Amino acid sequence: MNSSKMFNIVLAIVAIVLLGQFLMPVDGVSVKQAQAMTQQGALLLDVREPEEYAAMHAPNAKLIPLSELEARISEIDSYRDKPVVVMCRSGRRSAKAVEELKDAGFTQVSNMKGGITAWEKDGLEVVRK
Repeated sequence: MNSSKMFNIVLAIVAIVLLGQFLMPVDGVSVKQAQAMTQQGALLLDVREPEEYAAMHAPNAKLIPLSELEARISEIDSYRDKPVVVMCRSGRRSAKAVEELKDAGFTQVSNMKGGITAWEKDGLEVVRK
């Protein structure tokens, strides 16, 4: 096999692996697990935008939009070695926030699957405008 064929095969494998990771469902904790964690002292961090949070949010959720997380991370520094549950609307932005927090040294970070949409659907309390 010549080197250009080998290169193309390796490139195809890398592309498949990367695409698979991008399309994989987001891992994390269920809404009920998130609720139990927060009842035991975990921080519930909402990374949606302020207008989304104002319209509806989980009680006691701390709002830090994903776009501001890096700049405002010191606000939650006391949770660096404590449980943090991250939520958004559906789970995608919170997955990004989980990675940012882990990269910043947070050790017990979980993504809440389904976001506020799942929280409300499961009949848990929400605060509305």
